[in-house]
Amino acid sequence: MREIDREFIEGALPFWKELRPEEKQRLEEGISLRQLPAGTVIHGGTGDCDGLFLLRHGQVRVFIVSEGGKEITLYRLFERDICIFSASCAFKNISFDVMVETVKDTEAYLIPTWLYQEFQHKSLPISEYTNQLMASRFSDVMWIMEQTLFMSFDRRLALFLLEQSNIEGSDRLPITHDTIARHMGTAREVVTRMLKYFAAEGIVELFRGGVVIKDRKKLLTYS
Repeated sequence: MREIDREFIEGALPFWKELRPEEKQRLEEGISLRQLPAGTVIHGGTGDCDGLFLLRHGQVRVFIVSEGGKEITLYRLFERDICIFSASCAFKNISFDVMVETVKDTEAYLIPTWLYQEFQHKSLPISEYTNQLMASRFSDVMWIMEQTLFMSFDRRLALFLLEQSNIEGSDRLPITHDTIARHMGTAREVVTRMLKYFAAEGIVELFRGGVVIKDRKKLLTYS
C-alpha cells in the first residue's frame, strides 16, 4: 500500500487544520488508499457502510434504482470530493438506499466509518463540515428531482450534454445512448429519439458509441 499523501489530505479536508497533532496522526493511521477500477460498486445500499471515500482522482456516480430496475444519477463526484453516503449507517436520519459506483478508474482514500464517527462526535469543526456536506448533497438531489418532475426532456438532455462536455473538457462525448438513459432515469429509446431530433437540427452529430456537440449556442437555448 502506498504512503498517505499528507499534502493532498491537508488540502482536501477543510477541517484538517482544526485537528490536534494526535488527532491528525490517528486519522493518518486509519486512512487507507483504495484502487477502484471503473464499474466498481463501492456502496450497494444501506447494508454497506465502509466509510467515507475521498477521491484522489477518478469519477464516481451516486444513483438510485427503482423497483423496476430503472436508474437515475443523483450527482457525480470528482477529485477531492467526499462520498458521504458510503457511510450512511453513521447518519441515523438516512433511511433510503443509494448506490455508489466508479465511472472511471478511481483512486480514493477510505476513512472508516467508526473512525469518522469518533472524530465527528468529538470535533465541532468536523460536525459542522459534515452538516454542510450533507446539505450540499441533498441540494444536488433536489435539483435532479426538480429536473425530472418539472422539465421537458429536451431541456434535461441539453443540460446533461452540456454538463458531460464540461466534465470531459471536449464537445466529443464518448457516451452511449444506454448510458445517458441510465443517468437520466429514462428508456434508451427516448434518448435515441431526442438525440436524432437534435442531430436533424444540426445541434449534435451522432457516431457509434458517442455524441459530438456541433452547435453549443443552439444547445444552450434548450437548456
